[in-house]
Amino acid sequence: MTATLQIVMFLVAVLVLVAVVAQRLKTAPSILLVVAGIALALIPGLPPIELAPELVLLVLLPPLIYSAGVSMSWREFRFNLPPIILLAFGCVVFTTCAVAAAMHYLLGWQWGVAFLLGAIVAPPDVVAPLAIARRLALPRRLLVILEGEGLANDATALIMYRFAVLAIVTGGFSMSKAGGTFGLIVVGEIIFGIGVGWLSLRLRQWAANPRVEITLSLMTPYIAYWIPEHIGGSGVLATVAAGLYVSWNGPRLIPAATRLQGIFFWDLIIYLIEGFVFLITGLQARTLIEKAHDFPVGQLLMVIALTATITILARFVWIYPGTYLPRWLIPPLARRDPAPPWQYVFALSFTGVRGVVSLAAALAIPLTINNGAPFPQRDMILFATFGVIIITLVGQGLMLPTVTGWLGIGKDGHLEHRREQEAELAARNEAIAASRGHLARLADERNLSPAIVAFLNARHDHRERLIPDDLDGGLELMRVGNNLRRELIEAERNFLHQLLRDGKITDESRRRLERDLDLEEAAILARREGMTPL
Repeated sequence: MTATLQIVMFLVAVLVLVAVVAQRLKTAPSILLVVAGIALALIPGLPPIELAPELVLLVLLPPLIYSAGVSMSWREFRFNLPPIILLAFGCVVFTTCAVAAAMHYLLGWQWGVAFLLGAIVAPPDVVAPLAIARRLALPRRLLVILEGEGLANDATALIMYRFAVLAIVTGGFSMSKAGGTFGLIVVGEIIFGIGVGWLSLRLRQWAANPRVEITLSLMTPYIAYWIPEHIGGSGVLATVAAGLYVSWNGPRLIPAATRLQGIFFWDLIIYLIEGFVFLITGLQARTLIEKAHDFPVGQLLMVIALTATITILARFVWIYPGTYLPRWLIPPLARRDPAPPWQYVFALSFTGVRGVVSLAAALAIPLTINNGAPFPQRDMILFATFGVIIITLVGQGLMLPTVTGWLGIGKDGHLEHRREQEAELAARNEAIAASRGHLARLADERNLSPAIVAFLNARHDHRERLIPDDLDGGLELMRVGNNLRRELIEAERNFLHQLLRDGKITDESRRRLERDLDLEEAAILARREGMTPL
């Protein structure tokens, strides 16, 4: 137990150090964490750290998917549902078939084993592409499609993965039965996930206690994931459905105190999970290097290169026709949703980064089949999967800033952000005006005294003064002003601590006063960092 705790603390220290370096280098931490993991795996004497597939699929994946679902806008998800379905289902199936055909016809693999490898490497990661793409200020729609794809594609891949493993282990497979089971799983998980989301919100509303509510929010993804997974599904779609339901219905049902505490709780949880996932992925290099002695180097490189090439090219081959053909064939669709520029399609095709779910699926392959023989090509599948992860995450991830700069789509993202800021300022003004109107009606209905009305309107006056009239000058004013506000808050906080040391106020009073200052400072940081409450 002591050794395990020491390893965990060591990994936390590495995670923090890499995060600081990544911030200095302005590089996605996910890439540096994988590289750091590989470097640590090569250090002689360091105890090997093997990734348990159950840890990823049953413990780490549910909160990642749920958090992404809650952060996702249901309105944007619904509008972009056709391209998300084309990627999360169509592209995964197409990539699986393309990899399987290449491995069967070029390397002579059995069809079942080839399809298994295809299902493992087909789904892009739910975390890594967004971690990289958000730093590049890509257009909002591209981010939504990438996030929506990452939420749902694991379900398609894991279901196909189970079918392939079952066919190899038992030696039997029925396409019609598999298709019917797949449809039943999809529909059943969506209904179950909505039910879990509904129940979670009702229980949290009934609990009326921030600590209990946050605990329930942490339990929600595991309930949504574990039950379908236990009875033969994937659990992914149920978790996505629960997250989207909470995203759409939660704002009016979750109290303010729970939202404030939930933001920081979930932010820390997701930060730690993502960091450990990428770091431990790199650490698996030790296990793979030890097994590599059983295979010729040329054979390993050929399998990895072929799998990675087909995986990357299949995404381009699928996305371009999938984007333009439906609009050419269905004019009403083109009028309702015009075709995007080719640069957007290229960026979407290029951002197909594989991650830890693929590695966990490869590690979860059984060691033997029913007759006791070794599972065919198990280690080779593991090598190919790890190679694809490194090539796409590190290779494509590092190239993505250059590619997006060459495509010139970053300026579109900045223009979108500006329009979003303008709409936000307009919404603030309109919300204050609506609140003033409501106060005027309350004053008439309840005969409120002028002193009370003036007291309440002072809040509106203060908030209006914080809204700039001119966006360009106002943003600079807000930036400088918020920095100074934080300095003033710190000065006030220091003064309160001096009062406490002088015995002029109690600890309880200092905590209440300091909480007000903390909330004001947190509001400043939330506006700057765009934090999303859960």
